[in-house]
Amino acid sequence: MSNAPVNSGRRKFLTLTTGVVGGVGAVAVAVPFVKSWSPSEKAKAAGAPVAVDISKIQPGQLIRVEWRGKPVWIVSRTQKIIDELATLDGQLRDPGSEEPQQPDYAANAGRSLKPEIFIAVGLCTHLGCSPSYLPDSFSEQVEGVESGFFCPCHGSKFDMAGRVFQNVPAPLNLVIPPHHYTSDTTILIGLDKGDA
Repeated sequence: MSNAPVNSGRRKFLTLTTGVVGGVGAVAVAVPFVKSWSPSEKAKAAGAPVAVDISKIQPGQLIRVEWRGKPVWIVSRTQKIIDELATLDGQLRDPGSEEPQQPDYAANAGRSLKPEIFIAVGLCTHLGCSPSYLPDSFSEQVEGVESGFFCPCHGSKFDMAGRVFQNVPAPLNLVIPPHHYTSDTTILIGLDKGDA
């Protein structure tokens, strides 16, 4: 051991410098690691809300958009279709939408915010096939019902509120995505009105 006096100022400086360099190194290693946990821009875009202009939709017309990689249907229902919905309860598995397949604001007879506009995820609740929209030939599937959705893969049938008929493979009504109107002619699919 040396009998030289200890330079405590130098020791503190070296200790502090080593701590700072070590901290900077730890941050340099941690930033890319933590950043890798964040979803990619492509993933963020896939889950982002979708704005849809419905100003040109015609009565009885269905338009399709994609949200989170799933088809979403927007249908302009005629008054005749709206009136027919009330007559089908006895033929449906869940006419009152008791199962949570829709936001609370869509747990009504039309399963919608506005009776004339129906919005649903266009995937059968049986195996995820995409049913066909039959605007004027659904009576071939369900006698006396003019319009509806038919899944040809296994025969599931849904009315114009996306409610499943009895005695078909699909166990639940179609899913209603979160949505709200940002104007009379624009719908934002993917966010409820209170969400930010």
